[in-house]
Amino acid sequence: MEKSLSTILHVHLNLNPCKISALQMLTARYCIFIDIFLFSACCPGIATVSKTIAFLTFICLLAARVNGLVYKNPMLAQANDFSFSGLHVAGSTSNPSGSRVTPVTVAQLPGLNTLGISTARIDYAPWGINPPHTHPRASEILTVLEVSLMVGFVSSNPENRLITKVLQKGDVFVFPVGLIRNVGYGNAVALAALSSQNPGAITITNAVFGSNAPIASKVLDKAVMSHIR
Repeated sequence: MEKSLSTILHVHLNLNPCKISALQMLTARYCIFIDIFLFSACCPGIATVSKTIAFLTFICLLAARVNGLVYKNPMLAQANDFSFSGLHVAGSTSNPSGSRVTPVTVAQLPGLNTLGISTARIDYAPWGINPPHTHPRASEILTVLEVSLMVGFVSSNPENRLITKVLQKGDVFVFPVGLIRNVGYGNAVALAALSSQNPGAITITNAVFGSNAPIASKVLDKAVMSHIR
């Protein structure tokens, strides 16, 4: 008489229905065949159920993530995994910097994973700024959709050249990967495209002055004073 997976898990491992359901979803999500469970239960001399589960759990841990994100069985993919709604809505700029970024990265749109692209809408209040920051994993191309923006980036050491320009509606500007950039001073809307599904963002002031744990004040003082002199 053929035993069901649920029966085997309940009888041999004393798992409650919730745990059984979770385990069945796990095996289905990661395309793991459950026949091994049945085979092991019927042939304990070859492998015990507990050892089989431990082995499959190990396989799940190895194969469960792609680029650090949970892998999804392609057969379970749906249209919602590849669509995002809301970029037509202005982001609130009621904050100290006077800007708001609405990102569409792999965190918001799972279908971007492994594709190497993402986008974002940026709204600016009058004289608002997107504070100096960098995207460590992406170059960026920015298009001004409304009004105008002053943009720029700083080249790498030792020149540290500031390359800046005022953009009008319809203008495009490119920020090379990893360089510190500054955008702002305009009641504007812009659309950014980035060359990574997970570009990351490092706001310079947050990283330098708000790190956890704090950078020693004497180190910051010396670094700042060396430029003032």
